Amino acid sequence: MSRLLEGKVAIVTGGAKGLGYGISRAIAKEGASLLITGRDGIATEKVAAEIRDEFGTQAIGMSADMGVKEQVEAMVQRAVNEFGGLDILVNNASLLSDNVLLEHKTDEMLKRTLDIGVWGCWWGMRAALPHMKKRGGGSIINFHSIDAQTGAWLHSDYNINKMGIMGLTRSAAVEWGRFNIRCNAIAPTGLGQVFAELVEKVPGFLEQATANNPLKRAGDPEKDIGPVIVFLASEMSAFVTGEMINVDGGQNLPGYVSVPHNLEELEEGSP
Repeated sequence: MSRLLEGKVAIVTGGAKGLGYGISRAIAKEGASLLITGRDGIATEKVAAEIRDEFGTQAIGMSADMGVKEQVEAMVQRAVNEFGGLDILVNNASLLSDNVLLEHKTDEMLKRTLDIGVWGCWWGMRAALPHMKKRGGGSIINFHSIDAQTGAWLHSDYNINKMGIMGLTRSAAVEWGRFNIRCNAIAPTGLGQVFAELVEKVPGFLEQATANNPLKRAGDPEKDIGPVIVFLASEMSAFVTGEMINVDGGQNLPGYVSVPHNLEELEEGSP
C-alpha cells in the first residue's frame, strides 16, 4: 500500500520537540524524505535517527534558528542538496516570551517573537519558492493559534505574531496559486512542549485546560495534529488553499479563560 507522501521532500521547523515531534513522525510515516530543524541540533539529529530506524524513510536533523535569515536559507538549501528538491514546508517553530502584561512586554520580546515567527516564515517561504516551482507545486503549512483568536492574556507579542503569519498565509495562497503552491494554516491545541510541561508540573492543569473542550481531552501531537498536517501536505487537499483549520477538539467554540490568577502581582510596577 503506497504511502500518501511517498517521493515528497519535507521540512519541519521546530520538528524535534512538542507538536513538531509528532508532526515529524506523522510525515515520515507517510513516506516523505524529511529535514528536521530546531535550535537544539542534537535533538533534531536524535529524532531523525529514530525516524530512519522506525519507518525506513530518509531523515536528517539540522540546527537552525528561524530568527536568522542565513540559517533559514541554509535550511532550505540543505533539504534540496540532500533530497533533490522540496515539496512541503511546515513552519512549526515559534517562541513564547515571558508571561507578562502587554504594558510590560519589551521591544526585544516582540522583535524576537516576530523574528522566529513572521520573519522566519517569510524567509523560509521565499527560499522555498523557486524549488517548489521546479517541482510543479508544493504545500506550505503555517501555524495560527487560539491565543490570537481570543486575545489571550500575557501573550500580546505572540498574538501579534500569529496574526501576521495568518496574513502572510493568505497572501501567499492568493499570489502563489499560479504556481500550484498551496498555503494553509492550522491552529492546534495539543500536548506541545509548554503544555506538556504544565501538565507534568501543575496538579489538575490537564483537567482544567480541557474542561471546556467539547471532546474533553488534549490533542496528541502525532495522532491528532499530525494527520491534519499530512492531509494539507498531500494530494488529498489539492483544491484547498488559504484556509485556517482549528485542530483543537472544538476548543475554539467556547474559547478559554486566560485571565491570570496573579493579576495584581503582575500589575505591580505598572507604568
